[in-house]
Amino acid sequence: MLFRSNSFTGRNNLPDLLAQLVDAGGKGPLEWKLVSAGGASLRQHINKGEVATLLNEERWDAVVLQEQSTLPAKSPARMADSVRDMSALIGGAGARTVLYMTWARADAPETQQAITQAYADCGRQAGATVVPAGTAWQRCLAQEPHIALHDKDKSHPALAGSYLAACTFYKVLFAGRAKKIPSLDITVPEDDQTALQECARQAVSAFAKGH
Repeated sequence: MLFRSNSFTGRNNLPDLLAQLVDAGGKGPLEWKLVSAGGASLRQHINKGEVATLLNEERWDAVVLQEQSTLPAKSPARMADSVRDMSALIGGAGARTVLYMTWARADAPETQQAITQAYADCGRQAGATVVPAGTAWQRCLAQEPHIALHDKDKSHPALAGSYLAACTFYKVLFAGRAKKIPSLDITVPEDDQTALQECARQAVSAFAKGH
């Protein structure tokens, strides 16, 4: 898997957390590469050309796209254009497009609806798989408010937030109808990991039914 992203993916090394889940679930190993730049949008990555080069040089099963965190709410049309162009490159390389839906900032929870809608619309338009990590966060913040998902900056993920995102990826891409999502040897309490796993399962099921 190739991850095209910014710090929302790079913080706490989300791809590695997912790889650990895949191994723990007996579905690995997962080989991955991260192309990340702080605050970068999809359009900036397209213009830089690095992803296109990697698509030509190596064979990938899936490419994960994560838009700049606030852009889906501020300019969904711009995001849609970028996803369309990037998906064309990905499809031309024989890979699958996966959209990593992120979350609202802690001080602007009302923006989650727009973020969710932007990713859902782009997924339909591009024929891409959407990983609804943002709605998993939204659900967890409501159901498990004692678990700190945001880091101190109220934007980036704490480790629990990244683990929740990884669980959502795992459920969408690897677990299918299986209920079990593995726990990991990380500094998130076992009980909290169990709660996060359930939030991921609920969010994936709800999103599949129309979020």
